[in-house]
Amino acid sequence: MTSLALQLKRLALPQSDPGLLTRKEVASLLFDPKDAAQMDRSSFYALGCTGLEELLGIEPAFYEFQDTLFSRSSLTLERSVQSREVNDKLDAGISLFLTRLCPYFLLKPAQKCIEWLVHRFHIQLYNVDSLLACALPYHETKMFVRVVQLLNINEATNRWNWLHCLQKPGVPLARGTLITHCYKDLSFMDFICTLVTKSIKAYSGHSANCSQLRVIFSFYASTIVPALDAVEKVSDTIISKLLPYIQKGLKSSLADYKAATYMIVCQLAVKVVLEASLVDTLALQLSKSLVREPVLAKEGLGCLIVLLQNQKEGAVGPRAFGRLCCMSSLVETLQVMASVHDVSPLLRYLLPHLVHGVFSTCTGERRDHTGLTQSLNHVCLFLLLDEYLSQSETSEQHITSLNQRLLPLVRLFESKYGGALDSVIAAHVGDVSDTEQKQLFHHFLSLSMSSGKYQILGNSDTSLLLSLKHPLPSVRSLAVEHLMGIITSGQVRHKTTFSVLIMSVLSHFCYKQVFIDRLDPEDTVSSLLSLLQRTDLSLADQWLPVLTAAVQLLSDPRVAKGGAELVQRAGWSLLPFLVITAGRPDSAQLQLARHVAQSAVIAQHPLTVDWAQGDEPSANRPRCVCVCVCVFFVPSGEVWWNPEKLDTNTCCYLALICRLFHVVVNGAGQGASAGSFRELMRLLLQVHLKEAPLLFRFLCVLWGYSSNQGEQLDVKVGAVLQTQALYVGRALLSGQPAATLADLASAKSPVFPSLLACLTSPVREVRRAGLGALQSLSAADASPFQPITEKLLKHTEEIIADPSYISQALGVLHEESVSAKGRSQQKKLQASMEQLLQIIQAPGCPSYTACTLLSALGQVNGESVLSALLPLLDRLLEQSGPEPPTLLRHEAQLLQLVLGKYNEAAAPLLAKNQACVDLLVRALRTSARPHADIPSFQITALEQITKPFFSALPDEKVQQRLLAVMFDLLVESRNPLVANTVSSVFKAIAVDGELVANELTPPEKPKVTVTVQQTRRSKALQSGEAGPEEGAVSWDRVTLILELLQHKKKLRRAQLLVPPLFSLLASLEPRVGDQGNMEYTKQLLLSCLLNVCQKLSPDGGAVAPDVLDEDKFNVELVVQCVRVSEMPQTHHHALLLLGAVAGIFPEKVLHNIMPIFTFMGANIMRLDDAYSFQVISKTVQTVIPALIEVSRLSSDTPIVHVFTDALPHVPEHRRLPILAQLVTTLGPARFLWVLMLLLFKQHATHTASSASEKDAALERDVDFWISLCCHFEVSDQLTSLIRILQYLMQLPQDKDDETTSKKEEEEEEKLIFSVEAHSSKELRHFKFLSVSFMAQLLASARFIGKVRPVHGEPRIKGLSQYLLEEILRYIHSVARCVEENADKPTAKFWRALLNKSYDALDKVNALLPTDTFITVMKGLMGNQLPSVRRKAMELLNNKLQHRTQWEEPQVTVLLQLSGNLLSIVGKGHGKVAEEEEEQAVNRQTALYSLKLLCRSFGSGHQEAFVPVLAAAVELVTSPDEEKNVVGSALLCIAEVVSTLKALAIPQLPRLMPAVLHALTHRKELLANEIYLLSAVTAMQRVTETLPHFISPYLQETTAQVGERAESSSSSSSSSSSQLAVRLASLRSTVATKLPPRVLLPTVTKCYSSMGELGPLMSILQEHIGHMEKEQLNAHQSELTAFFLTALDFRAQHCQGDLEKTERIEGFVIDCLLAMVMKLSEVSFRPLFFKLFEWSKTPAEDKERLLTFYRLADRIADRLKGLFVLFAGNLVKPFADLLRQTNAAATDEPLFDPDDDGGVEKSVLLLRFVLDCLHKIFLYDTQRFLSRERADALLGPLVDQLENSLGGDDVYQQRVSKHLLPCIAQFAVAMGDDTQWKALNYQILLKTRHASSKVRFSSLLMLTELAAKLRENYMVLLPETVPFLAELMEDECEEVEHQVQKVIQEMENILGEPLQSYF
Repeated sequence: MTSLALQLKRLALPQSDPGLLTRKEVASLLFDPKDAAQMDRSSFYALGCTGLEELLGIEPAFYEFQDTLFSRSSLTLERSVQSREVNDKLDAGISLFLTRLCPYFLLKPAQKCIEWLVHRFHIQLYNVDSLLACALPYHETKMFVRVVQLLNINEATNRWNWLHCLQKPGVPLARGTLITHCYKDLSFMDFICTLVTKSIKAYSGHSANCSQLRVIFSFYASTIVPALDAVEKVSDTIISKLLPYIQKGLKSSLADYKAATYMIVCQLAVKVVLEASLVDTLALQLSKSLVREPVLAKEGLGCLIVLLQNQKEGAVGPRAFGRLCCMSSLVETLQVMASVHDVSPLLRYLLPHLVHGVFSTCTGERRDHTGLTQSLNHVCLFLLLDEYLSQSETSEQHITSLNQRLLPLVRLFESKYGGALDSVIAAHVGDVSDTEQKQLFHHFLSLSMSSGKYQILGNSDTSLLLSLKHPLPSVRSLAVEHLMGIITSGQVRHKTTFSVLIMSVLSHFCYKQVFIDRLDPEDTVSSLLSLLQRTDLSLADQWLPVLTAAVQLLSDPRVAKGGAELVQRAGWSLLPFLVITAGRPDSAQLQLARHVAQSAVIAQHPLTVDWAQGDEPSANRPRCVCVCVCVFFVPSGEVWWNPEKLDTNTCCYLALICRLFHVVVNGAGQGASAGSFRELMRLLLQVHLKEAPLLFRFLCVLWGYSSNQGEQLDVKVGAVLQTQALYVGRALLSGQPAATLADLASAKSPVFPSLLACLTSPVREVRRAGLGALQSLSAADASPFQPITEKLLKHTEEIIADPSYISQALGVLHEESVSAKGRSQQKKLQASMEQLLQIIQAPGCPSYTACTLLSALGQVNGESVLSALLPLLDRLLEQSGPEPPTLLRHEAQLLQLVLGKYNEAAAPLLAKNQACVDLLVRALRTSARPHADIPSFQITALEQITKPFFSALPDEKVQQRLLAVMFDLLVESRNPLVANTVSSVFKAIAVDGELVANELTPPEKPKVTVTVQQTRRSKALQSGEAGPEEGAVSWDRVTLILELLQHKKKLRRAQLLVPPLFSLLASLEPRVGDQGNMEYTKQLLLSCLLNVCQKLSPDGGAVAPDVLDEDKFNVELVVQCVRVSEMPQTHHHALLLLGAVAGIFPEKVLHNIMPIFTFMGANIMRLDDAYSFQVISKTVQTVIPALIEVSRLSSDTPIVHVFTDALPHVPEHRRLPILAQLVTTLGPARFLWVLMLLLFKQHATHTASSASEKDAALERDVDFWISLCCHFEVSDQLTSLIRILQYLMQLPQDKDDETTSKKEEEEEEKLIFSVEAHSSKELRHFKFLSVSFMAQLLASARFIGKVRPVHGEPRIKGLSQYLLEEILRYIHSVARCVEENADKPTAKFWRALLNKSYDALDKVNALLPTDTFITVMKGLMGNQLPSVRRKAMELLNNKLQHRTQWEEPQVTVLLQLSGNLLSIVGKGHGKVAEEEEEQAVNRQTALYSLKLLCRSFGSGHQEAFVPVLAAAVELVTSPDEEKNVVGSALLCIAEVVSTLKALAIPQLPRLMPAVLHALTHRKELLANEIYLLSAVTAMQRVTETLPHFISPYLQETTAQVGERAESSSSSSSSSSSQLAVRLASLRSTVATKLPPRVLLPTVTKCYSSMGELGPLMSILQEHIGHMEKEQLNAHQSELTAFFLTALDFRAQHCQGDLEKTERIEGFVIDCLLAMVMKLSEVSFRPLFFKLFEWSKTPAEDKERLLTFYRLADRIADRLKGLFVLFAGNLVKPFADLLRQTNAAATDEPLFDPDDDGGVEKSVLLLRFVLDCLHKIFLYDTQRFLSRERADALLGPLVDQLENSLGGDDVYQQRVSKHLLPCIAQFAVAMGDDTQWKALNYQILLKTRHASSKVRFSSLLMLTELAAKLRENYMVLLPETVPFLAELMEDECEEVEHQVQKVIQEMENILGEPLQSYF
């Protein structure tokens, strides 16, 4: 090795990582390689440890790696120098760690750990397979790509080379690519399979189920299965590769691994036909896995089914069957699977083995409940029967045992596949011929109950089924006995099969105990009752024992288990059997009744509790069933039996009668007991309902009670019972005599109303039955309801079909009754209707019946109806008062229905009947709500006031009263629903304005008679006392009415509201109470007036005087609201009203227009909300055009004046919309310029308090003006600018000048800007503002944005040209004024105005096309005025700076301008001083223009700029030229030279000397930093462009660079910073562009002559950095000699200025370090020792020691651990210097104390030594610090604790920052506990020093030592404690406190308390 860098590379890192010290990139997973190169190892270690700690919180399995891969020792472990055994162990640890890390790879902690392994152990090089195995499951993520990019897999032989294509693009690995590679490269397939087994092994012992590895198993299955599917042919090699892992997976106890293996086996089975032996093996392994770990039973069986389904039949042997039989959940799993999937392949395999197993063994019974297909069940049964019949030679005992095992199986087949069993048995019947087989066949038949039809009974020689149906009783008896035997044996499984048989053998009562427990109680009761009701004892006495047994069974207590309801049902069903119809005392009916009476069911019934007492039951006792319950009586005087008004006892009696009626009528309909029930019905009617009125009152209860929602009777009358009662009533009515029927049909009878109510039932049969009863009732001709009855019976079909038809029919009848046709019939109908209404309002009528009837009368309306119902309404309202009792639900509904009769048909009654109105008012004021689901009566009454009803009221007084009540409710009620309802009602009805006006007017005042005169009088009396009538206004009520009027549309004669509204508005003003409410009321009044105006004039036009008189509309009062009110909303409403009135009464509004705008300016425009702007906009839009039209003014300037004057009072963000609206209304083309000039005038006449406020106001106003202009079109803006310019030219120069304007123009001028009214200063300010605004507007982004889309339009072009002409004309005028006023005080103003005009011209030019612009500029450059020429050049410069795209013809024309510019540059002599100064500015501008032209077009037209360079050089070489012109020339030269390149070489001999001469000798130029910057810029550009042609000027250039750098560093201005940048660029150009042979001699020469070496050294340092190795070797001796001279700067030139010396010496050392880092070891070693020897000579001069050890410290910092190779010879000098600089150890100082800075030099040298030693110890990895070297340094280092050299402050700083780190790192580098003890003891001895500061420093040293050694310090603790104990009682308090801190910090460091040591 010949290079030091190569040796560093070899020694640095494993794998000889290149460039350890200067590396630019480092492999990294998380960081950019360049950023990672800047991080040290400790950072990566801390990152890895952090990641490991976070992982430990997730997975404890990583604990073991804390002491191996992440231990402190791993920081220094180098793999490349370790043995194979160590590396193998390390590889094993890394592999295990990465395997465990794989499930957490995507987590940030895992990536931190990998980052540490990559950085320290280079796993991307050593452990590629393990790293990829960790990342491969995440191959579709970006993190996997980052891992792949770390690898070196470029070589084609690398097994991972197929991933190389991913590295550069950085895209994830596609899934298809992975799968393809998996089946193509079997080693990779093996790698994936091995990954799973390694992962399981890695986590074995740490996790029971290895749930962490789910991602591994998923990857395993999702890769292998698709690979098998994708491969064209699965070869034997693939199968052999997978089989070992399949066996491992099947044997594994991990569910996920096993599931993945199942998937692979399934894919193999589907993809390829395997050999039979392999299939058998796989099936056996699958079976074993299911038995061993049945966690995936369903999946395992599914896999086995797939295997059996896709492989050859018979390939699986019996071994798998034996294993499957041991699976406990086989049957249940198959049953679940069979419901979804086809399991027949497995069953086809199992069934033959199962059948054979049943007959071959007596154990291991299996039951299969799985559903079989049609073929399988026949096959299975056939096999079973065939195998059974083959057992002919077996013993009887074996057959019995076999039968016991087969019984459940056969029964199961019978229940699920009965048809298959029958068909198989039927097929065998004909084939069985042998006797033994017949016997076996019968045995097989006996195994099933349903197959018992084939079983032969021995005694009868026939089957059981035929025996039960045999005609001989003895045979049937035997069959029953046999059946009982089956039941007794417990073989009954389906109770429903035997229910009928059991009932047929009840005579065998002794057997009832057998089966009663086995049957369902409800089924038993139903069957027994069915038997009882089916048998008629009067015809068949022989059934008595059976029925008696049935009754006894019903009384059995076990039947009661079915519940009390079941027992009750049985009791009610047995009651009819107590009714005896036979007369004989020994009849079967009587005997059965006796048994029924004695039964427990009847004995427990409350009605029959004592019937079983006594020996002889009487035939008459059951007849008393109806008599004995009659304990209460219903009052006979009532027409209705009203359950709502009966007492409790009567209600109970009625309920009982209803229940008895229900039971009896149900039983009397049909069945065997119908006769008994009919007898019972007769008894019921005879005993309780003997009289016809009572009977029909009872029936009326049943007919109507179904509509009752109350629970008075606690009986539910359903539609069936109601229908039955109606049919009973029909039958009874048909049999009644005429007199009785007439009474029943009379008005006092409830029959007709009840039947009529039934016709509204929603049940069709009820209506049909009701019509039938009504038909029977119609026989009574004298009935008052006969007309209604006849009409209804004519529409029977319609009523039956539609339940709502009855309402229509009654409505038609009512209409007929009130018609004029047929007067007699009309009267009868009227009488019938009135009678019906009388029944409804009768107190005794049940409310639910009344509700039903009134609902049926829903279409019956009119005055008579309402009049008839008023008493009912009065009674119900009385009951609904606040006092109890409250109304029932039906009463409340009835009240609602009655209120519903207040409609348009009955409305005239309210005018005739005062009670009718009073009742409605009572209802309106009744807020009661008895039921939550029913609205209050108040709401119901309000809802009746509809638009038709209100309009139908004939009397306005009634309307007025209802309105008053509604408004009163609105005021009084606190219910929001009432308020909403009142609002809705009022909104819907049509109201006359007079009614509302009456409600608004106070009662004391005359209504609707308020005139304007009265209003004015009331206003005039505002200051007087309030009249009594004013206090009568109820403002709450008025406010609510006004709120209702806000949205009122249906208002007739709305104009009648105007006077009372103005009256209220006038009376409201003087009130000073609640100001907020008053303002709100005022707003309501104004809003109502506005609504009236909009109703009267929807289009905003005038209104006829007869509709609304102008005198009634008080505009002054509205203005008064604006003036007095302080509420913004009030102002808004008033202005809206004025805007509406302006269209109706324009003259009246115009009369007040100026006060309105005055108030608007004073008040309104200050208000700040969005609504206010809308109001003002509307006012402007409506009032202003009217003002213009009426006033017929030729100019509208006064209007604009009003708004402009009001503008200061407007909120800032509202000014723009207001003025924009104004100008839009007036027309922007005519008035925008006027408004702008008025705004300029306003600003010009406004005086600001300070200059800052003035500037801020100007900036704010200009921005506002621009925003205002940009609201309008571009054409309007340009037109306005032209008009402004024309106006400005009309103004005089000064106030005193005479004008020749016309009279009209003078008038307009006075309107805009009156010269007489303003001062001269204001006039000038006005002009300046106008021109400034034009320039700013044209340059604004908003204006440009509006111009850009329309820039090409002809109109815009024409206006732009016109504007340019005007601005040029104005400029000419202003320029003339400049000349005329040159000697006046206003000269400065005119020059400023001219500049602003030029600025405006510049902006106008931007609007022009480029060709026109160039032509104009060329003409302006020839102008006779210098200012115009300069302005033209500035415009050109501006265009060149901002324009980047030029066409070639335009470039040609522009290049022609260079001649004009050169002519301007050349005019520098022969003028007066002032003009020359002006000309100098022009020349500078011309040079700048040439520079811009060269920059823009020089690269393509170099020849055109050669004269420019010559002219600029001529200027520079001229000694008398003005410095600013020279500076501009230099900048032009810099630009031209960089463009011309080689064409500029001829000018160098003139240019460079001139520049250098000027920099050297022209001191007046050097004082100008701008000039310096120009000169340096020119030099930098020349040097950069022509570096090989400046050798003659290099030395002087370098010297100038140094001098100028020193001067620039001392200044802090902005130009100095730019100068510094230019100088740095020049230095870099010199350093990098020049060859060493030219630059190095120059540097050597400059060193001796320059005072500031920093710039020179920076040039040399950068130059060395760019030198090649060959160049450096060639010039090394020259550089070495130079550096030896330069390093001697301290010794030769140091004269006490240590700071300057240190700075310059630092430059030299930095430069030398740049060379050292590029040297080889061969070259560096002699150089270093040469420098070492140089530092020791001469011996008496110690200055070189400072330089050398400072250099050594810097080299150690750069080389780090490699400096140790050269530091061996420095140990003894280090020790000597430590002693020599120790003031406590020697009396002879190293440096002469008499010399200036001797002590400081010693302190500095000591610091360099300590820092250098610290770096050696810090980077020591080669055991540099041997025992001898450690012993040599230990004493001098520790003794430095006593060295007080430099004073206390220097001592403390040296100890804390230099000595403590050095000794602490010294201890770490020793690495030996024996040496630690020596060091620790030496430090402890210093704790006994006499000086307290030494003791204090020793304590600090102990703390630092413990912090570095940490737990290793425990061995040093015993000897430390005694010294600390001594110091705890130190005389110095500071030391004592420090001891406590030391102990506390040691406890924190060591992790255990130290108190036990004391």
